[in-house]
Amino acid sequence: MHHTTALLIELGAVILTLGIIGRLAGRIGLSPIPLYLLAGLAFGHGGLIPLDASEDFTAVGAEIGVILLLLLLGLEYSASELVSSLKTQYPSGIVDFLLNAVPGAVAALILGWGAVGAVALAGVTWISSSGVIAKVMTDLGRLGNRETPVILGVLVMEDLAMAVYLPLLTALLAGVGLAGGSVTLLISLGTVGLVLYAALRHGRIISRAVSSDNPEMLLLVVLGLTVLVAGIAQQLQVSAAVGAFLVGIALSGEVAEGAHKLLAPLRDLFAAVFFVFFGLSTDPADIPPVLLPALLLAIVTTFTKIGTGWYAARRAGIGSRGRLRAGGTLVARGEFSIVIAGLAVATEPRIGPIATAYVLILVIIGPLAARWTEPLITRVRGTRRKPPLAGPPTLEDMIAAETAAATGASGPGGSAGAGGPAGAAGSAEATGAAGAAESAARS
Repeated sequence: MHHTTALLIELGAVILTLGIIGRLAGRIGLSPIPLYLLAGLAFGHGGLIPLDASEDFTAVGAEIGVILLLLLLGLEYSASELVSSLKTQYPSGIVDFLLNAVPGAVAALILGWGAVGAVALAGVTWISSSGVIAKVMTDLGRLGNRETPVILGVLVMEDLAMAVYLPLLTALLAGVGLAGGSVTLLISLGTVGLVLYAALRHGRIISRAVSSDNPEMLLLVVLGLTVLVAGIAQQLQVSAAVGAFLVGIALSGEVAEGAHKLLAPLRDLFAAVFFVFFGLSTDPADIPPVLLPALLLAIVTTFTKIGTGWYAARRAGIGSRGRLRAGGTLVARGEFSIVIAGLAVATEPRIGPIATAYVLILVIIGPLAARWTEPLITRVRGTRRKPPLAGPPTLEDMIAAETAAATGASGPGGSAGAGGPAGAAGSAEATGAAGAAESAARS
């Protein structure tokens, strides 16, 4: 069969399968990411239906998918919002890093992956999935909740941290020494600072230069600019993803809204291709041996993310239920974890299977944690604090009750002292005793 013909048939089959998978995921209320990964495992080497002709095309599509993911993420934020979040949420960002990156780094060192593997796996366990979390909050109707700005603040801090982390990881993976890595990091920080300054001071001018009333022209200019900047960033070892993210930040207002609407379908298509390609690069036979470490890591980092959300919401003065909802919502991992693993897999092939298994577990647990963390923990707390049930009345209790009733029933015609001060005191004492008994029974 001619190579072009085979390419068209394979691509058509893959895209059609992705469409069916996406519809199925929507029906059952699940993120399609784990199903895309499973499809990639099925189509990859060692899978059910290996793809050969379309592998190179899929690799290019995966690169475009990462660029579009980061571009549209940058379009979600303005430079002023990022600076404001950086000022107010940095303590939560530090706690987020310590609680969630450290377990990944420790696990990589225990597995014997070395320093580069530790940095890569730390990123996989650190970063939550903005896409999955946004969908979960929408599905649960929590966009107006008090804890929602806290969740978004943590996600923004993670996105900003990626502008520093990805260039550092890229330099380490390329084998650049300490001096070269420091230069790369300085270039990245300088670029981020320059873009933020330009977006704050001259954002309207940049957006006006890119703007167009013709949707076709706007699409071509924004997409071409993004891919160009991403390529230059990659050449400087700053990371193509960071370059795309910075382009998104630089655009604002109507241009950002228009570009988002035009590019969202392309993002969804190529992001799906990216997840499939990552699955293609992972041999399904490599996953069972790392399933237990991935599961343990998923359990640990589920609780650390809940702790992150609790801390961040507590700083904002939100009640315990809102803190639990914030923590449960942050559990999901997804696109960023796969992006990081995809960068590292060429240098450390062992990270691919464990990252795939880890994301598969947490992208399923994530929506469940968002929905059930707060009610389950609240119920457990209520059970622990529930008072013991009062036992049946004893004979002494019954005699005391009858005596109190008889004393209260004796009116003015009763005993001579019933209506006097002594009788009143006795009646008050009996009433106080009965009230104390009733209060003890309710507590």
